Amino acid sequence: MKAMVKKSLSSGAPLEPVELPAPEPGLGEVRVAVKSIGVNPVDWKLLAAAPAVLAQRVLGRSSDVFAGVDFAGIVESTGSGVRRVKAGDAVTGAVRFFLGERGSYADTVVVGESQVCVLPEGFDIVAAGALPIAGVTAWQSLVETGRLKRNQRALILGASGGVGHLAVQIAKHVCGAHTVGVCSSKNAAFVTSLGADAVIDYRAGDPLVQAKVHGPFQVVMDCVGTYPGADCRALLGPGGRHVNIAAQTPEAAVQAFIPPFKTRMLLGFPTGAKLKPLVDAIAADRIKVVVSEKIPLAEANRAHALSQTGRVTGKIALIP
Repeated sequence: MKAMVKKSLSSGAPLEPVELPAPEPGLGEVRVAVKSIGVNPVDWKLLAAAPAVLAQRVLGRSSDVFAGVDFAGIVESTGSGVRRVKAGDAVTGAVRFFLGERGSYADTVVVGESQVCVLPEGFDIVAAGALPIAGVTAWQSLVETGRLKRNQRALILGASGGVGHLAVQIAKHVCGAHTVGVCSSKNAAFVTSLGADAVIDYRAGDPLVQAKVHGPFQVVMDCVGTYPGADCRALLGPGGRHVNIAAQTPEAAVQAFIPPFKTRMLLGFPTGAKLKPLVDAIAADRIKVVVSEKIPLAEANRAHALSQTGRVTGKIALIP
């Protein structure tokens, strides 16, 4: 099998290609021939953190550190005890890197049966690979944590990005909420096409000030991580929730511990069960994953550099 790994503890060390024996699935596991891999900020953030790299080395019992969480592909074989998945099934899922599993930046992964969701026939396999973390994070933020309902209001900060573009669609087409997206003017038409009822240009003035005329909101979802928590919470109605998925500052990181405790920090971790309602919503044409960049797996470092700009519309997918 081919994979992209990090061999150095240095934060700036690049991913390098390696050839490894193909792993065999054990009890309750499935082996998947990977066709698409979603790129998420957590991928390169973990690789840049020396303690995280060291922990992965210890857990993985290898000097090579594997990157990546999201994937989609075709089941090649299954271990004993697998009942829900069979060889030939198209699946999407996520590796458990925190338990020492090899990352998804590879042409083959082995994961537990519970970590994958079977895709219906005809499902776009590239989009499926870019779905897991972004989709589950958006769903949990709005449907579970935010408890967003029909005719309530949602404000999505960073509405054109990987999580944000899915959040706009879930808020509008799944929850039935009045949805306001914040993005640059060049992405306004894109966010409107996703279903946003109003779009705010963050370059035209403080977007939280501009958003006041559209509130109060049941959910203010910060997909950027730099907006002041107190200002976000000031836009909430009774019972509303401010959800921050990408804290970028010390102030943002402690928002969940500040009274009146209306802020939640959230990064969804995908399982097969958590992916099922998203797959169903996509199959029913209620939401879609927009993949704006398809990059060969061998060029994963370029994909990370692009992701780090924070200017990606939709998702980046790596293709083995």
